[in-house]
Amino acid sequence: MSFKLSKRSLDRIEGIDEELHALVCRAIHETPYDFGIPHLGGLRTIEEQRKLKESGASKTMKSKHLEGKAFDFMVFLGPRVCWELKFYDDVGDAIVKTAKELGLKQLKWGGAWHIDNILDWDGTLLDAHNDYVKLRVDQGRTPFVDMPHFEKD
Repeated sequence: MSFKLSKRSLDRIEGIDEELHALVCRAIHETPYDFGIPHLGGLRTIEEQRKLKESGASKTMKSKHLEGKAFDFMVFLGPRVCWELKFYDDVGDAIVKTAKELGLKQLKWGGAWHIDNILDWDGTLLDAHNDYVKLRVDQGRTPFVDMPHFEKD
């Protein structure tokens, strides 16, 4: 099944890096689940980022969203937004596959922060995520999981 980005989602990625924009626009046709871009899921202003950090929705003021080098997505199951993580690695796999097809050189994923370039990972994103969680637990640290997030360095 092929999906299509809504005008709202297209508006929300306006101003992001050209490669990331192309990636989102093509990946929507390759994914097993429909997705869109949430409010502030693309380019952000300093003030928007500050409010997100103050509310706890973001952990940093050094977000790649400020540079247009990141996007977030949300999965739709029918008409409703679904935040169950099990769907995000499947959509992420389609995004990674599409990024490789487009010739992107580097991409970081919020489900496996320990991997600088998820395009070099040999396996599924679920495997990468599980590896990240195990690493953090073994370090006695809490994993920071942001599966809907992709960024470029």
